[in-house]
Amino acid sequence: MYFRILPTLMLSALAGHLAFAQTNAPADDWKPASSNQPGKEYPKVNSEGRVKFRIVATNAQTVGVTFRDSSPFTKGEDGAWYGYTRPLDEGFHYYSIKLDGAEVPDPNSLMFFGAQRWGSAVEIPAKDQDTYTLKNVPQGQLRELFFHSTSTDTMRRAFVYTPPGYDQNPDKRYPVLYLQHGWGENEYGWGVQGRAREIMDNLIAENKTRPFIIVMIYGMTNETRMGGMRNFDIAPFETVLVKELIPFIDANFRTLSDQPHRAMAGLSMGGMETRMVTLRNLDTFSHIGIFSGGSIGLTNITDLAAFKAKNKLVFVSYGSKELGNNRGGDPKANVEALKAAGINSHFYVSPDTAHEWQTWRRSLREFAPLLFKN
Repeated sequence: MYFRILPTLMLSALAGHLAFAQTNAPADDWKPASSNQPGKEYPKVNSEGRVKFRIVATNAQTVGVTFRDSSPFTKGEDGAWYGYTRPLDEGFHYYSIKLDGAEVPDPNSLMFFGAQRWGSAVEIPAKDQDTYTLKNVPQGQLRELFFHSTSTDTMRRAFVYTPPGYDQNPDKRYPVLYLQHGWGENEYGWGVQGRAREIMDNLIAENKTRPFIIVMIYGMTNETRMGGMRNFDIAPFETVLVKELIPFIDANFRTLSDQPHRAMAGLSMGGMETRMVTLRNLDTFSHIGIFSGGSIGLTNITDLAAFKAKNKLVFVSYGSKELGNNRGGDPKANVEALKAAGINSHFYVSPDTAHEWQTWRRSLREFAPLLFKN
């Protein structure tokens, strides 16, 4: 089954252009964004989800931002340029500043890796932001490590989330979720933009999920550029993941190293990878999560009896604003067909979000409590 991979940034800020001025004045309740550099007042966000910028560019002739339908930027009395966006979806958005046609990072923003480069982003407060807020609860750890990949003859980096109490309970072993990023991002994505550690710590503190380890690795081994996904060969990455990374994790962490206690999930391109890898490795993975990355139809399963015997969960999710243009079949219908065939399947829709990190944060929050229940 073929479906079009949506770039993780397609519906984010990066594709926009300056457009007409907003006809309605924005609400004047601006507050500094939580994604700003420490001590920086701008960008600011308001109750409508708009973002206001102040850019110091004395010699620039034109200044703007890559969010589409933003207001024109004009010089203030202080000589800085000011402008604001249309209302944006709740959550995380990449962007760049436009200076005389060049797109550059905003020095007021923290830096994030997306669109195959380090750049700026802004966080729009969400009604459910409490679920991924850093709280005074027992804390897990996000550990950075390197391992040697024999098949690629490279040192590869992975990030590993260990749940609260991991070091204090040396006799306890944990299930493992292998969690993949999307196109243009890397192994930083889930720990930084996705807030995976905060989501898990809060769920565990509320007794809503079983504690488990999460492993995040860069999901490519070949140089595939934007627009070239048709040339992407997943086989080398599958070798790295299944033959090298999983044995390394099992040897160096206290895992429950059998198939019933191993899951894989991913967003967008990572969802595509998850579908392909798990269907070819039913003896390795028992739980499957596909976030905005297609779905599994009955026609994808070559041996239904074997799949039912080995698989414990299929979870598929999308943002409400990205549904309707899915190649490879209707994801909800595919989930319902799996359910009718006796497979434990769940379909989740993130309200009022598109192909963006808020959809995937919510997807992880919904997916985690379903994992490793028996």
